[in-house]
Amino acid sequence: MLDQLKRMAVLATVIEQGSFAGAARQLQTSTSAVSQQVRALERDMGVTLLHRSTRKLSLTPAGTRFHEGCAAMLAAARDAQSQLHQLRDAPEGELRMTAPVGFARQLGPALAPLLAAHPALRLHLEVDDGFTDLVEKRIDLAIRFGRLPDSSWVGTRIGEKTVSLFAAPAYLARHGVPELGTLAAHDWLLLRAEASSHHRVPLPGPGSPMIEVQARATSNNQLSLQQLCEAGLGLALLSPGDVGEAAQSGRLIGLLPQLAWPTLPIHALTPQRDAQPAKVRHAIAALRQFFQSTEPT
Repeated sequence: MLDQLKRMAVLATVIEQGSFAGAARQLQTSTSAVSQQVRALERDMGVTLLHRSTRKLSLTPAGTRFHEGCAAMLAAARDAQSQLHQLRDAPEGELRMTAPVGFARQLGPALAPLLAAHPALRLHLEVDDGFTDLVEKRIDLAIRFGRLPDSSWVGTRIGEKTVSLFAAPAYLARHGVPELGTLAAHDWLLLRAEASSHHRVPLPGPGSPMIEVQARATSNNQLSLQQLCEAGLGLALLSPGDVGEAAQSGRLIGLLPQLAWPTLPIHALTPQRDAQPAKVRHAIAALRQFFQSTEPT
């Protein structure tokens, strides 16, 4: 069947180009190969499709009717190829994304220029701090922070999130202001995808040394950690950009401001594929540009 379809496409190209030689140039093959394909088609179909002369080619009555289907098939194939090229080269269709709650508010300014430039592109956003199954949810692109678990997803680093140490005045009144050497003795509120009995946090300094800490609470939601921190339950590494209003109002106090804490990497995750469609590639580029052109978050 595949050979037959190929020969039908060759016949349609011969008529389109008006000669075997023209079809050969279009198909990047030899004139004799084109002629052989048409003869094989006539043999398989049991009818003569072309009148051949030294001056021109013309379709037989049977060939005329058969050519209509061949031409329609070739046109449909070219249209399908054109649509695929559009998907590959121009962002369009529905972009299905998932992002943590704390990051969702940044997607507007990050993706607005892309959506404005491409009216055929639509966005569907799943706000979820869990590790969504990209395949089940038909997600094209997921945004995640921190260390990535082992998976078949493809991760592309698109930026980083700066963090600082915070605590509520009530916590500091009970436990005192921490110093670098006493951090391990304090209660901590940690961003974790799942519960664990052992917790380590990176310290400022070369190589980001780790210390064992006591986790008073863990959550996969940054906003929940901030609320727990404001309630005075412990220390938390939070993004200054996320806690700006709470810090300005005094609900949270920045600690050890002279220290530069390790940044939190931001990754764009996609399902394992040979090639990503244009909507995904353009979205990743827009997100990367957003992080490069804004102040650390």
